[in-house]
Amino acid sequence: MPSGLKRRLSAISDYLNLPPQAKAERRRDRRGLPTDDPGVDRAVEEAIGWLCRAQDNSASHDGGVARHYSLLKGWSASYPETTGYIVPTMLHCAQATGREELRDRARRMLDWLVSIQLPEGAFQGGTVDAKPMVPTIFDTGQILQGLAAGVREFGDARYHEAMRRAADWLVKVQAPDGSWPQELSPFALPGAKAYDTHVAWGVLEAARVQVERRWVDAALAHVRWALGRQRENGWFDQCCLTDPAQPLTHTIGYVLRGVVEAYRFTKDDAFLAAARRTADGLLTALGPDGKLAGRLDAKWQAAVPWVCLTGSVQIGICWLMLYGYTRAPAYRGAALAVNAFVRRTVSTDGPPEVRGGVKGSFPVDGGYGRYQYLNWACKFFIDSNLLERDVRGKDTALPKQ
Repeated sequence: MPSGLKRRLSAISDYLNLPPQAKAERRRDRRGLPTDDPGVDRAVEEAIGWLCRAQDNSASHDGGVARHYSLLKGWSASYPETTGYIVPTMLHCAQATGREELRDRARRMLDWLVSIQLPEGAFQGGTVDAKPMVPTIFDTGQILQGLAAGVREFGDARYHEAMRRAADWLVKVQAPDGSWPQELSPFALPGAKAYDTHVAWGVLEAARVQVERRWVDAALAHVRWALGRQRENGWFDQCCLTDPAQPLTHTIGYVLRGVVEAYRFTKDDAFLAAARRTADGLLTALGPDGKLAGRLDAKWQAAVPWVCLTGSVQIGICWLMLYGYTRAPAYRGAALAVNAFVRRTVSTDGPPEVRGGVKGSFPVDGGYGRYQYLNWACKFFIDSNLLERDVRGKDTALPKQ
């Protein structure tokens, strides 16, 4: 049997075996991007609701947030890494809406995270039920963001001690050149990663709460190491979980955000210039409708036909932050375009397990988070839309939505 025919028959068989909900979503996405944009306020409201349901319906029932809702298998167990950086989003939403319930939810997340911290101060990779359970650099850095936010919000000594231990562990295992080569995550290729700038950001957040020069030095040493992997056109080597030749926009978003945060912390123009090189390269990859391919090659060209929705809104956040620093209108326009694209993929009605959720890919059977609604996609979606609302509120040239 010819290989092309064999692949087509296999694809047909896979489709026929899908549950009805997955078939329906795939058919819907195959019809193309919906025309209706629910707008920032409605989208944020529904996305907050989805995150709350992800916490309530976690298969491990522990106060953490379910990693995802799968159209194939339902709700997953809680995910420590992303629960960590969902904490600041939940606290931001509590402040923006006046909903004390959201603040209480953030505290439940923090209490759970403190309860699962490993003896050395690190946190495990993967969902809470993942095996093997190993201390993981990236996950620890993301949880640091939540612990630092918890200390600022609640002043709880338990959160402060957990934060200190996590930051100290990251400094301890860092290499002399600033990299974190001992990445033990079973979910990524071994070796140091440029996107660990997002870990460095977590360490900087801890340093905002407790002034520790060694934490700051470690974080900035890593960002400088990562910039040694940046090419002249802004593209980063060693910047993907599995395929560094065509990294996900998700991990590109991570590395860019870490560099932007290094600038926010230091106001060092070298970090701003580096961030702009990457941001400008990404501008060349953006379609007129806000479509950003889910994987990009070293020339900023699309490597896949699908969109990684998480990466789109992460990059949207960075463009909006850079617009705030530079007033370059291209960043603002690009961010509004990717946000609108992703909003149009989000259902604001229908079953509660998908309403307000953000899929891994568009279409839903794309190569990232296939048939899943991801908690971190929802978190970054909320962050990017809240930042857009803030920018619209301050910029008289833009409609308020």
